[in-house]
Amino acid sequence: MRILRINTNETAGNGDSQDLSLLDPIIAKYKGKKGNVIPLLQGTQELFGFISKEAFEKLSRETDIPLSDMFGVATFYAQFRLSPVGKNIIKVCHGTACHVQNAVEITESIEEALKVKDGETTEDRFYTLESVACLGCCSLAPVMMIGDQTYGKLTGNEAVKIVKNIRLAENN
Repeated sequence: MRILRINTNETAGNGDSQDLSLLDPIIAKYKGKKGNVIPLLQGTQELFGFISKEAFEKLSRETDIPLSDMFGVATFYAQFRLSPVGKNIIKVCHGTACHVQNAVEITESIEEALKVKDGETTEDRFYTLESVACLGCCSLAPVMMIGDQTYGKLTGNEAVKIVKNIRLAENN
């Protein structure tokens, strides 16, 4: 399942200022090298968590790579994010095994609890909810992953309880 990753209602920076000078070492490392678009974008995303409009513009300006080429690569590959994500990314598997075990209930329960839709981030940027095609844990279906922790054989209520417990643990 592919989620919509471009939100035209948000500016890429979301009001947060980024220190674009932090991109200088990444640009220096890859400038002029063949096949440098993906490493430049990966480095930028690793640095800021997403690739802002301003970062795209700086990369384009300083590497002489057309903005349209970089944007085309960033929107083609699902690994790249064009808006900020939450501290915790909740990935709900919607592969065949999870789908038949009612993964939709998990996603809908989390959407209701967090008041976000699939692909969105909570206002406080604590959570981002994503549906993914497969997490490779079919024997645990239905399954979700938060960070590097996998949770299986879930119901919607159990998923919401896990999400709430993570927030509680963070606040303590």
